[in-house]
Amino acid sequence: MTLKTLLMGAVASAALLTPGSYGPAQAEPIVSEPLELDVFMHFRDKYGWNTDWPVAQKVSEATGITLNGTAPVGAGDSRELFNLMIASGDIPDIVGGEFSGAGVKEAFDQYGMEGAFLPLNDLIAEHAPDIQKVLDENPTIRSAISAPDGNIYYIPYLPDGDVGRVWFVRQDWLDALGLEQPKTVDELYDVLVAFRDKDPNGNGQADEVPYFNRHAEEAIRLVNLWGARSTGSDSYHQFYIEDGKVVHPYAHENFKVGISNVAAWYQEGLIDKEIFTRKSRARDELLGGNMGGVTHDWVASTAAYNDKLAAEIEGFSFLPMAPPADINGEVWEEHGRINVKPSGWAIGYSNEHPEETIKFFNFYFTEEGQRIANFGVEGLTYDMVDGKPVFKDSVLNGDGSVVAQLWEIGAQIPIGFPQDYEYERQWTNDLALKGIEMYTEGGYVVEQFPGIAMNAEEKAIYDKSWPNILSFMQESYEKWILGAADVEAEWSDYQAQLERLGYSDVLAALQTAYERQYGGSN
Repeated sequence: MTLKTLLMGAVASAALLTPGSYGPAQAEPIVSEPLELDVFMHFRDKYGWNTDWPVAQKVSEATGITLNGTAPVGAGDSRELFNLMIASGDIPDIVGGEFSGAGVKEAFDQYGMEGAFLPLNDLIAEHAPDIQKVLDENPTIRSAISAPDGNIYYIPYLPDGDVGRVWFVRQDWLDALGLEQPKTVDELYDVLVAFRDKDPNGNGQADEVPYFNRHAEEAIRLVNLWGARSTGSDSYHQFYIEDGKVVHPYAHENFKVGISNVAAWYQEGLIDKEIFTRKSRARDELLGGNMGGVTHDWVASTAAYNDKLAAEIEGFSFLPMAPPADINGEVWEEHGRINVKPSGWAIGYSNEHPEETIKFFNFYFTEEGQRIANFGVEGLTYDMVDGKPVFKDSVLNGDGSVVAQLWEIGAQIPIGFPQDYEYERQWTNDLALKGIEMYTEGGYVVEQFPGIAMNAEEKAIYDKSWPNILSFMQESYEKWILGAADVEAEWSDYQAQLERLGYSDVLAALQTAYERQYGGSN
């Protein structure tokens, strides 16, 4: 059995609407008289819905509906603001946004079942044909967004594309040392040793950092090289499905083998000694300082360093490479873009215009609405060229990233809409696109599991035990990697402590929830 068969059935990977195929504008507004609705919308601890956004104004013009934001613009903890809004009992007409952890989906389910949000099933069926079409054609999406009581309480943000993070290697260093790109875990080891010992940057100092990463969890992901998983679903702290059973990677027997080898590499100086502390500085410091050799990171932003550093480091070449085959000979990529994000928006219980609101949500699933949500405003951020939206040079070469510029005008925000990867392709350089093509054609990315929705009883078991379990797991694997303890010597006690903390009870609760949500058929 291959790793790709260990996960649940695939979420449809085809674009929800044909990418780049955009028809005429909506024929008429949703309402005959202008309608104003209040919306709580906050994300990334900074952005709140802003009626002055050009995108908000364009959508208002197209639909006849104006949203007035109730969350602060420019500051605030998104989760805390959401919790305060819920605690107040004053639920606006629309509630949406994004915050860390399991996301607003968990809150929509919990508070929806308690009556704070309207169930949307019938509203979608009667008044939102474009949303209904997506759910009909993608049953796994329907299952993923359904609450334990079978109702849908929110319309999700649906990312597009499959490839997220890929492997990168300093090709100029390989060339200097007469080496090939590593194709197996053993060859990767040899390359890392050579980067450590043979001065590939040619400065006469042993300052090279063979493997580095700005994400601390990527130190753990190296267990993939020994056939072990490190992550799973986007929510509920990385549980995944193996042969129809809910499991967690850190408790799996093969995790012991993987993490012991990662620890050995760390002690040998093949992994950045500051991988748990350097964090977001890693790429700038180690690539900019001509010291970093191999990483595993987001393909577009990492490939861009070839452009950034071309004039500063002679011959600089940081190329995508295929995942090295693991010890079982399998070539696979654990990280991928999930097809359902735990973010989006819902209808508050006191909303006096639910039909108009669900039609407003549906607008974002029409061709015009999807184009606005993805690309912004025609003439401001993009022009139509041969029937397709093309970003202006002022956006592609503007201050800050393209997506940050879009956030500032209200596009690409985590409301309920289908993302179109074409928006990202335009600001992704050719090197990154080749990396994406490599991973796509190779079929390397394993299917991504969208998560589990628990009822109140299951959630109570989870909340009682899981925080302590996860904290213990994280403390243990960091201790093992840093060499403060030996995983082989501690593994039996580690497993016993997981049981004492309630691990089996949590698994049983999640298994029940999973089988109810997905029918136990995946």
